[in-house]
Amino acid sequence: MRKIPNSKLFVSEPPPQWFGNESNPPKGSAPGWTNENWLKSRFHFSFAEYNTHKNADYGVLRVMNDDLVQPGRGFGTHGHANMEIVTYIVEGSLTHKDSMGTSESLGRGSIQFMTAGTGVRHSEHNLDKSNPLRFIQMWITPNAGGLAPNYGSHETSPDERKNRWCRLVGPVPGAGANAGTAPVQINQDAGISVAEIDAGQTLPLSVPAGRQAYLLCMEGSAADGAGGESLERHDAAELEAGTELNLTAGEEGAHLLVVEMAERAGSGRKDL
Repeated sequence: MRKIPNSKLFVSEPPPQWFGNESNPPKGSAPGWTNENWLKSRFHFSFAEYNTHKNADYGVLRVMNDDLVQPGRGFGTHGHANMEIVTYIVEGSLTHKDSMGTSESLGRGSIQFMTAGTGVRHSEHNLDKSNPLRFIQMWITPNAGGLAPNYGSHETSPDERKNRWCRLVGPVPGAGANAGTAPVQINQDAGISVAEIDAGQTLPLSVPAGRQAYLLCMEGSAADGAGGESLERHDAAELEAGTELNLTAGEEGAHLLVVEMAERAGSGRKDL
């Protein structure tokens, strides 16, 4: 397990005008705000103003952004193409609208995907006026260009995530390992699972031969066995083929997400 500590992530707090938002309210004047700027985003890989070839991707995982959006703010309509975009909601409610006619709001434990393909325009907002929104957005390089745009989502219950891995994303039929079996299916040999582990409980995680994985601690903390490496909130880890972990949650429990994919030699962060 190669730990990527929170301190190594790039933190972006762009001006509100970049995405069509009103100016930030005066400090302490807006109920429900947990950050002075409308957005606080942690970039795991090169993205936007964080531009570096030393941290471009991990396998087919091209982007992982941990976004905290304040009440009544969001991302105005913008475009994407030739990417599989998957978003997991950690807290709050995310409202999505796109050029395919989709409009829906999703809460904690839900996941959405968008095959941008030949081109899609969409917006993402936190319409709640009192509570922040936090979500993890991942961009996965598709196995082909020029795909037809597509959108889908899936909601999970707390019981489905409790002390076990809940598989949310997998490849479309014919695209890779365990193809066609996940509730959300993308055009790449990759999968995404989440788990919420109670304090003191242990959950194993194995990375088979020929695979690699990227593990994110979204909430709480987890340690690999007695005296092993630990991950706190916002920490991540690169996991090579053959990795065997026993993740024990800390006093506040642990909310974890793992992206697993076909192994690709030479990928991963070069600047630790």
